[in-house]
Amino acid sequence: MTPQPNLARPASNMARYPSLAGQRVFVTGGGTGIGASIVESFAQQGAQVAFVDLAEAESQALVDRITAAGHTPPWWQLCDVRDVAALQQSIAQAVQELGDFSTAVNNVARDDRHTMESVTPEYWDERMAVNQRPAFFTIQSLVPGMKRLGGGSVINLGSTGWQTKGAGFPCYAVAKSSVNGLTRGLAKSLGEHRIRINTVSPGWVMTERQIKLWLDAEGEKSLQQNQCLPDKLQPLDIARMALFLASDEAAMCTAQEFTVDAGWS
Repeated sequence: MTPQPNLARPASNMARYPSLAGQRVFVTGGGTGIGASIVESFAQQGAQVAFVDLAEAESQALVDRITAAGHTPPWWQLCDVRDVAALQQSIAQAVQELGDFSTAVNNVARDDRHTMESVTPEYWDERMAVNQRPAFFTIQSLVPGMKRLGGGSVINLGSTGWQTKGAGFPCYAVAKSSVNGLTRGLAKSLGEHRIRINTVSPGWVMTERQIKLWLDAEGEKSLQQNQCLPDKLQPLDIARMALFLASDEAAMCTAQEFTVDAGWS
């Protein structure tokens, strides 16, 4: 099975969601990779996007590109999400400057490779501080505003890596498997306020980082053997699902996991 270019899903064919125009969306880790595609896609829908990231040059370039295209310039701030107080401060500042947010996209994560034997308590805590903890505190910080708005959508980025029993990242697997628990554990209490919460679990998405660090001949072989669809997943494929879940078209979707992995898992 040789991957062929998929001409059926160019960015120019993106669906339009009128309910997203004018909405405020907060994204963690929005400066590069999947997060950048999510930020840009929401901006193209007419949403006011805010995001935090540590990649300063890439984040500013993203803002400049979106602004040059004629969309509302995203608000962004340099923030290390491992520092919960700093994350909370960034969110509070964004709310103060822009208003309450109807959508939260918990995207930030890093799938750094490591062995079980090498993990120390300090490394464990640092991995959870990147891959697990920010999602909860972002939700905690943004939910009061969603209640004031009368509803909202929380989109948590999970992963199929742990579900397909991928090796080489046990801490990442633990953190990402907990995303489904976070989603389902909050769905009832948030739902009482018409706040929906769902998980989007990507497969192997061809971000610049993934291509540079992990995509080799063996990886190409795995893609061909395990995906049902021949095309490589792109960040835009994940952004498309996030747009849907934030829109009114997903008004009755909550407590669910939506897998975007070309049929791998």
